[in-house]
Amino acid sequence: MARISILMYHQVGVFARPREHRSTYCHIRRFRAQMAYLHKAGIPVLALPEAFAILCEGRPFQGHGVVLTFDDGDSSFADFAHPVLARYGFPASVFVVSALIGQPAGWFAADGRETPAIMDAETIRALHRQAVVFGPHTLSHPRLSRVSTDQIVQEVEQSKAQLEALLGETMDFFCYPYGDYDERVIAAVKRAGFRGALSCIRGSAVPGEEDPFQLPRKAISYGDTLLGFWWKLHVKHRKKRAPLGY
Repeated sequence: MARISILMYHQVGVFARPREHRSTYCHIRRFRAQMAYLHKAGIPVLALPEAFAILCEGRPFQGHGVVLTFDDGDSSFADFAHPVLARYGFPASVFVVSALIGQPAGWFAADGRETPAIMDAETIRALHRQAVVFGPHTLSHPRLSRVSTDQIVQEVEQSKAQLEALLGETMDFFCYPYGDYDERVIAAVKRAGFRGALSCIRGSAVPGEEDPFQLPRKAISYGDTLLGFWWKLHVKHRKKRAPLGY
């Protein structure tokens, strides 16, 4: 059976063991080991547009593929994750909080955590020239189901417009902050002209069975050993909605 594991990362780097929000951290040692495993095992690492064509547009595919996605767009992607990806030639998609480009990620401070900085425009452009795919993750990282419809439209449409202006190409894919959305949010994403959107529903994606606007992902957490990573890739296929407090 064909399957695609869309993996969800946030920060990659050197961290003290977090007490909370463990799924938003991946230690660089474990990230290096995970990418080495994908390379040695010969698992196809697909660009998101390629995977979308397989999942939702009928492009033929056999076996098990992987997509690498990174939420928020903080500087750890450029500093830690991208050099590892470049070593293996792995494609990746990064979803950026567009109104905070070059600024602190304020929602971390609201949670009482050390606050990373979102990559600046120059860094984003440089990575884009190296074939990193970018997409919007709203303007300000709100819980979209809890704000007004007008704010939903603003967060979705303006984040798309800002990244398109920055990179000079159409943004095809959106990513819901916290995996938090409702019917109003999906409708706004569709109206904005996106082809699809990434959720935080855990599990594998199966060609021909997915809603393009609720694509599932598997969160890679701080505590995932290489064995845990293997288990998420090869065993954890059943879909499960993640708690909003991740």
